[in-house]
Amino acid sequence: MTEHHHHYPSGDVPSLFGPSMGRTVVQVPQSAFGPAPSAPDSVRTPLVGRTPLVLRDRREVMRGLLAAAADETGRVHVLHGLGGCGKTAVAQAVFNEVTRGGRRAGLWVNASERATLRAGMLAVAADRGAATAELAAAHTGQRASADLVWHYLHSSTEPWLLVLDSADDPEVLGEGAWLRQSPKGTVIVTTRQAGSPVWQGAHLHHLGVLPVEDAALVLRDLAPDAGSAEEAEKVARRLDCLPLALTLAGSFLSRQLLESWSMSDYWRHLDDDPTKLIDQGSVPGDAERNARQLVGRTWGISLAALADAGLPESASLLRLLSCWSSDPVPLSLIRPEAVNAAHLDALDPPLTGAHVETALRGLLDHSLVSLVSLDVGGEPMRCVKTHGVVLDSVASAVPEGQRPLLVTAAAELLQGAVPASGAPTREAHRVGHLVPHAANLLRRVEGADVAGHVAALGTRLAAILFESGDFPAAVSLAQASATAAGQWLGPDDPVTLRAAYQAAMSLFRLGRFEESEALHRQVLDIRERVLGPEHPETLQSRQDISEPLGQLQRIEECMATLRDTAEIRSRVLGAHHRDTLHARALLIEHLSVADAVDEFDRVGPEIVAACEEHLGDESFTTVTARHNYAYGLYRLDRAARAETEARRALKGRELVHGPDHALTLSAAVLLSWILGKLGQVEESLSLGRRVVLGQERALGREHPYLLATRTGLAEALAAAGESAEAQALARQNLPVCERVLGPDDPMTVKTRALVG
Repeated sequence: MTEHHHHYPSGDVPSLFGPSMGRTVVQVPQSAFGPAPSAPDSVRTPLVGRTPLVLRDRREVMRGLLAAAADETGRVHVLHGLGGCGKTAVAQAVFNEVTRGGRRAGLWVNASERATLRAGMLAVAADRGAATAELAAAHTGQRASADLVWHYLHSSTEPWLLVLDSADDPEVLGEGAWLRQSPKGTVIVTTRQAGSPVWQGAHLHHLGVLPVEDAALVLRDLAPDAGSAEEAEKVARRLDCLPLALTLAGSFLSRQLLESWSMSDYWRHLDDDPTKLIDQGSVPGDAERNARQLVGRTWGISLAALADAGLPESASLLRLLSCWSSDPVPLSLIRPEAVNAAHLDALDPPLTGAHVETALRGLLDHSLVSLVSLDVGGEPMRCVKTHGVVLDSVASAVPEGQRPLLVTAAAELLQGAVPASGAPTREAHRVGHLVPHAANLLRRVEGADVAGHVAALGTRLAAILFESGDFPAAVSLAQASATAAGQWLGPDDPVTLRAAYQAAMSLFRLGRFEESEALHRQVLDIRERVLGPEHPETLQSRQDISEPLGQLQRIEECMATLRDTAEIRSRVLGAHHRDTLHARALLIEHLSVADAVDEFDRVGPEIVAACEEHLGDESFTTVTARHNYAYGLYRLDRAARAETEARRALKGRELVHGPDHALTLSAAVLLSWILGKLGQVEESLSLGRRVVLGQERALGREHPYLLATRTGLAEALAAAGESAEAQALARQNLPVCERVLGPDDPMTVKTRALVG
């Protein structure tokens, strides 16, 4: 046994590898803030979160990046897009592919912060051969760090691929010239910022959400037993096909122990608290370590960066956008003057008209929103679009005290785009793009102070949709408005009743006559009790309940309500007031149905003449009176006289409503029936075919009016010798008649006979 004693001069550091004599002793680098950041555990392996089992879609961008890594050198490729869209996953897939088999060295650096970027790049220099003393000098500021790293990258004996991941603050790369080109390798950067000058000369690749088919496959990759392909597509659409949300959802479904949710169960629960549910798919304990893997926190990284860059108002603008839906929002809604009028300067941070432009640019630069063009009435409209998962998570994080102000302001801004009452019905199609935003606003209401304003806006939009003939959208929005108003204001509040009345009107147009009559009755009873029997809104309900009553064959009750309405209005408003004449115009049709021939002959021409004299030929009420009078003449077998009135009615309907409106099609089918009776077969059949196609679009394929029109056309075709077309139409109609009307309904029986 030999004993050795080693004595070191003062200041030397003992080493397990021998004395310091003849060697450079490297001290732990120090800075004014303490020790320098330690090197990452590896730069040869992507130290990132979970990796997808299969990289779905991204085929085109993958081909381009693989070709660049294999065939070209010296280029920088920037993958940019919304947080959670899979930029890191694509970079990792490219990294794994090009490093397989040692064909190329792979180097991976976390570029999310200055400290991690610097430490990672110096570790890259060490990997490429930098000496310990050189690294120490770089650490202590005695040598330019970026120059050292790129010297060794340029001098590398093997080709390489360098990934700079999560470079969401490009200035970090730009300030130290960390981003350069080299003839020895290819650089891939992942970032949320697309518009930075740091990317000048780089090849940019935008990553968006997945196609719905691929998005559904992501869910089924992770949870293959949770549901069918159709159920997976439904969940994928609800998550707006965002890869991060899909991955979290699939992970949640695959890891359940106490419950066993299907994808349909997951879809139903998403309406409760989508952000909280989605984030339950994260790895337990991972929230603080990797906020980028949570939909409830990843957007906060971008908003914090914007605040640090002097754009805190971007957060307030995004909160405002979260009050609306993920559908495109017209830029005209957030004009500076409109924003100032909505008092958004009371927010924290304040949003003013002077700063809305820079706030929007900040959101665009960080890929939180995108600019799109929307076709509205054949004209392009510039809009801003935000991902639905982003909006849900941002909305859930809005401070409690700011929510009423945001919802009220969003309603005021939306109201500015809604046509005023009395606008031409043919212009109403221009509001369709606003409907999803009004519907989402109703879901954001959390108090009575804003419920009335938002519900009134929804009801107004529903009325415009009704006038334009979009009855499904009208009933949906009106019912949502009635629900919100009823919850916060009560069932007897005028705002609630107006919304419910509009829903009843729309239900009638959809052929849901029993539901319409029941809702009309409910509103009428409350209005009579609260407002009184002669209030204009009470009389409105009394008049319009006649519509479903007539279709339900309760003719005497129908006529009684119209007579009562006309009598009260005549006494209160005058005999020639528009509302009085409208109630009388509606009565004409039912007089013929009730075979009240003498009264029909006496009052029908009188009412039409009074409408023409006091309201004009182009009035909605005049057109309605003429249409109903023509129908009565047809029903009473006066086809020759009916033709003249029906042609005038059709012309009036086209003028007032447009050629494709349900009421215009009703006038067209009436003229078709009349022409058939008069032996004008060719024009009759042509009109009938036009109406069938139009009603399929306007009313839906199962509306009772469409079923009657199909059967009538099939009868006319059979009578004209067009047996094949008649039978084909009857075969198409029969199963729908049996399902909607019942097997013993007269229309079903008639259709069945035509099939035979």
